[in-house]
Amino acid sequence: MITFENLTVSYRQHPALHHINARLLHGSLTAVVGPNGSGKSTLLKSIMGLQPASGGRISVAALRERIAYLPQLTEIDRGFPITVHDCVLLGCWPVQGAWGGVGTVALARVTSALHAVGLGGFGQRPIGSLSSGQLQRMLFARLLVQDADLILLDEPFNAMDSKTTSALLALVKQWHQQQRTVVAVLHDDAQVRAHFPQTLLLARELVAHGPTAQVMTETNLGRARTMAEAWDEAAEVCEMDQTQALQAAF
Repeated sequence: MITFENLTVSYRQHPALHHINARLLHGSLTAVVGPNGSGKSTLLKSIMGLQPASGGRISVAALRERIAYLPQLTEIDRGFPITVHDCVLLGCWPVQGAWGGVGTVALARVTSALHAVGLGGFGQRPIGSLSSGQLQRMLFARLLVQDADLILLDEPFNAMDSKTTSALLALVKQWHQQQRTVVAVLHDDAQVRAHFPQTLLLARELVAHGPTAQVMTETNLGRARTMAEAWDEAAEVCEMDQTQALQAAF
């Protein structure tokens, strides 16, 4: 589903991801882990095209309208004047577009999705009135309506209560059973080991990728911490990245 070929992504000419090579298979359920600042969120944004590569490339075997992306809650504007129902209805946007009509089938999908996440009866409430857990449930309902083949989740369970986390993990497992490809940035190692069969461990560079039990070893985790602590923020971009960036520009 996703292939990273020598991927480098830079901010202000300093790499946030450095020469990443990996393949995520269709229907896989993958956790992306690593120390703070290791490039986890950048990886998802690069898949979405929100952060361009400065070297290498990403190949995604899914149409753009069949990709769903859930950013961190801190990136959501909770003051935007929209109801829960209409926010979930935006899940139809990739297919319906700005001028497509919303029929009874789409409206029924919204109602069903809200009930599936435990928000039946919340449709007319403004999103600013929701708790963090309710807001995340609403965003998962929007993902249900979107019905994507590739689902990207950035810290979806961060600061969630255990009941909300269990409910949302059940949806993730359902997507996996439906052979959708799910990639989630996570911080809870126990959660990764319990629920995610594949793991990609980053420290700006790729430390390990494969079955979770083989990746989440003390040796690999210690290596990731050491690499993150040793990273030189003042280091220059390597010559290969500069050449590739010039080639991409022209």
